[in-house]
Amino acid sequence: MADTHVLFVEDDDVIREATQLALERDGFEVTAVPDGLLGLEKFRARRPDIALLDVMVPGLDGVSLCRRIRDESTVPVIMLSARADSIDVVLGLEAGADDYVTKPFDGAVLVARIRAVLRRFGHASGSGGGAGAADEPEPLEGGVLRFGDLEVDTEGMEVRKAGEPVGLTPTEMRLLLEFSAAPGTVLSRDRLLERVWDYGWGGDTRVVDVHVQRLRGKIGQDRIETVRGFGYKLRG
Repeated sequence: MADTHVLFVEDDDVIREATQLALERDGFEVTAVPDGLLGLEKFRARRPDIALLDVMVPGLDGVSLCRRIRDESTVPVIMLSARADSIDVVLGLEAGADDYVTKPFDGAVLVARIRAVLRRFGHASGSGGGAGAADEPEPLEGGVLRFGDLEVDTEGMEVRKAGEPVGLTPTEMRLLLEFSAAPGTVLSRDRLLERVWDYGWGGDTRVVDVHVQRLRGKIGQDRIETVRGFGYKLRG
């Protein structure tokens, strides 16, 4: 992690400085700024490996900054929110964030979440999904799976719908790979949190729900079915 560059946008001076020191002690390189406009400027000047964005920052709020970043890049984004039950959490995820951490947070927890996100971004291939699916996908050449008009290239990490490329973030790609490995099989939110988000502990299932909605918007609303009370499954 010594060369991992973190862009940290936080307007509270105490939190910003303490968190920057904690991350630097763990070997991260940190660019810390107090407002969203400066954060966007720093992002464009030098693309970070990951961005930590507080929801409530001046100039350009964290949700809007996340949208601007997502328009230009698939760099992983973690939102920081002071309230776990806030609508800001959902808004941040809908804007393209990959995860969120609630303040006040323990430095070790934040580092663990950053590393979990970086691991899945660095290893987007090979989700190793479950076996025993009821409906096996139609195999094509080169590790490509077909589900109706949807093609998933598990080696090239590319997706096409009706022959047209579909742009997915690495988190969305991992989620689709998990579904693709077990089409027709219901996957629980807890399993998806563990396999896609690398949570070794209980997490907020809103992260799963929002990402499934984002994925549906890109590959087709009817491609992923909700099984009420259990989870989701990919239709073959």
